[in-house]
Amino acid sequence: MSRYTGPKTKISRRFGVPLFGPSKALERKNYPPGIHGPKLRRKNSDYAVALAEKQKLRFQYGMMEKQFRIFFERAKKKRGVTGETLLQMLETRLDNFIYRTGFATTRRGARQMVNHGHVKVNGRKSTICSFQVKQGDVVEVKDTPRSRQLATKSIEGAPSQVCPDWISLDKEKFKATVNRIPSRDEIQVNINEQLIVEFYSR
Repeated sequence: MSRYTGPKTKISRRFGVPLFGPSKALERKNYPPGIHGPKLRRKNSDYAVALAEKQKLRFQYGMMEKQFRIFFERAKKKRGVTGETLLQMLETRLDNFIYRTGFATTRRGARQMVNHGHVKVNGRKSTICSFQVKQGDVVEVKDTPRSRQLATKSIEGAPSQVCPDWISLDKEKFKATVNRIPSRDEIQVNINEQLIVEFYSR
């Protein structure tokens, strides 16, 4: 599956939030990129605001537009609030799940772990980043020196990272269990999902 490979700092500066993790660039240059960035004072339309919310969420989860739209269409067909369902579907992607457990320090790193076959779901190797984990699923890092080394490096590199309550984590066994689907309050994204629903409903 294709992924965004362009400059990360410019995207974060465009929206004014660290979409790809902590960035010192936002501290040094807290204005949009480009020659007119420091002086740019433009009032955004409702469409521009909704578009920005959609783009922020898409970049945050490392998805291209086509794949993101597919997720939205699936969320719309499910019962419940569409915006909340969309966030739950994104949060339970396998690559994001690996990121939330701390086995990878970034979503991009988690995607690479899954793509390279370092992850197993319910005892079977899975290389599909968009795979949806569900309640009761057991996800573990493959029992090979290289796989365990990658996970250990990430865990030691971010010791303060807290695993969310909807996941049970056993760091010693490199294993995590999905307790339940996360609620909206547990999904740590500063996004107004209702604007995304309205954007796609135009």
